[in-house]
Amino acid sequence: MDPDDSSTPTRRVLIKISGEALTGPDQVGIHTATVQSICSQIAEIKNLGIETAIVVGGGNIFRGLSASQLGMDRVTADSMGMLATVINSLAMMDTLEKLGCYTRVMSAVAIEAFTEPYIRRRAVRHLEKGRLVIFAAGTGNPFFSTDTAASLRAMEINAEVMIKATNVDGVYSADPKKHPDAEFYPRLKYMDILTKELKVIDSTAVSLLMENEIPVRVIDLNKPGNLKRAVVGEEVGTLIC
Repeated sequence: MDPDDSSTPTRRVLIKISGEALTGPDQVGIHTATVQSICSQIAEIKNLGIETAIVVGGGNIFRGLSASQLGMDRVTADSMGMLATVINSLAMMDTLEKLGCYTRVMSAVAIEAFTEPYIRRRAVRHLEKGRLVIFAAGTGNPFFSTDTAASLRAMEINAEVMIKATNVDGVYSADPKKHPDAEFYPRLKYMDILTKELKVIDSTAVSLLMENEIPVRVIDLNKPGNLKRAVVGEEVGTLIC
């Protein structure tokens, strides 16, 4: 997909969803109705024939960085965070399959009783066969965020675009909920994320995306239809390219 041609539909997409997006009004854990709403949007684009992969965070259950700042060993804390992403991935798999989407969860750490091991060629083959793939356990290594994991997987499966699904309708100069006068950016360059110190994606993920020229579209997942609009090439949210 040409990032400068917003009318071009996407053939293969990777969607990054934060763990917090699954909490709904509960603000913690997994809110069943919210997961169903998110998965319904994903099923909608899957039914368009778009090859779809997902990376979901674990912050609704456990956040490794926060725990390490309170004194927990960082490697242990990040390992717990990886396990949280597996729980979220299984919850999404169950919901997606009830919506008729054949789904595979592939984990970067070995949990063979519940998931498949992540093997790049197998993941690509799943996508080619029309299966939806959820990548769990981040990169399998501590000190890396799920943003970085999403960027890495997007490169490995040759995704045409990465969609970062958030609770805000794009990228702003500051948190629009706290700063109503914050400037909205409809389009940014990768370096803008670093030079403006925007917190939408971490610096490691930005570097990977920039080196491999994978565009990112940041959208509000709470607005029904936004995901479909993004993958069919409509201008929605913020495009980083």
